[in-house]
Amino acid sequence: MSLAICGLATARPAQAIDQQAAVEIAQTFLRGERDARGLSALFRRTQVRTRGSVILAPPSSVPRQSFYWAAGGPEDDGPTTAARMQRYAEEVLPLAGAAAEQALDNAAIPPAAITHLVTVSCTGFFAPGLDIGLIKRLGLPPTVGRLHVGFMGCHGALNALRAAQAWVDADPAAVVLVCAAELCSLHFRYGCDPDTLVANALFADGAAALVGRSSAAGDDAWRMVAAGSCLMPDAEDGMTWRIGNHGFQMTLSPRVPDLIAAHLRPWLEGWLASRGRRLEDLNSWAVHPGGPRILTSVARALGLPETTFATSAEILAECGNMSSPTVLFILQRLQQQGARRPCLALGFGPGLVAEAALLE
Repeated sequence: MSLAICGLATARPAQAIDQQAAVEIAQTFLRGERDARGLSALFRRTQVRTRGSVILAPPSSVPRQSFYWAAGGPEDDGPTTAARMQRYAEEVLPLAGAAAEQALDNAAIPPAAITHLVTVSCTGFFAPGLDIGLIKRLGLPPTVGRLHVGFMGCHGALNALRAAQAWVDADPAAVVLVCAAELCSLHFRYGCDPDTLVANALFADGAAALVGRSSAAGDDAWRMVAAGSCLMPDAEDGMTWRIGNHGFQMTLSPRVPDLIAAHLRPWLEGWLASRGRRLEDLNSWAVHPGGPRILTSVARALGLPETTFATSAEILAECGNMSSPTVLFILQRLQQQGARRPCLALGFGPGLVAEAALLE
């Protein structure tokens, strides 16, 4: 059995900012600890051009936001986690709802037909949460089955697809709505720690949703036919995501490229072989662009030209790293481009874990 993607849609905040303007805002977070001139080079190296954010005010000659104040000294860590979670609760449903409404429209499936809902987010918590908000906003049945994929990071949407596939395998009449929404800009941090600076330069806000159901014979929809996961050994410090008093705190070890180089290809080749596939059989790729070094590392590990991941690089440049929705942005772009299948979606998250989905 496979999961047919009947409708896929994405949404970004109404306001976006280019990287040079983002540098000017980020300079106010430095607390006087670092020469601000070095920020421009760091932000350019991310290869991000623009990013959407729910904290930005309507366009003006100078990008404006009032959520973060200028650092008042070496002990200033910005808004509390409670304040960030309050803003998350206010902002996440409109963004997620826009993506979900469009996905339902693209699928030509009425809300009343949805039997299961999977929500994905690692940037906020509240209850009743996003799932309840979507049920009410979209008019989903009150009996809809619910699952939340939380705090799994950039590959969370792939975990959600695995759950959706399991539901349609168990019940061919199931119709599943998956919605991933992240407000990463609510977790910008103050100071000059390298992890802080890189995260502030990369992350952005966005949402994506899809409607999936059991694949019908002869249906030309993109179909997820298999999912795989690999926990890399001795890699717990490779990527972390922890709750602090002033937002969620990410660390990204410089070991990550070496970990990918050492472990990705052996696992991926074995997993594909168990499904009668080889690397050479894949015609398109949706690799989550955690940053340009991730794409480079994957290309080197698999012996592929970096141009193989051109669509991933395009989404990174246009949207930034939106965490879990990003891979669905890439899949949407590949569909629009008429990309050939089979396609492999791939993402990495805390653990260090690689998650994959094979689409035909």
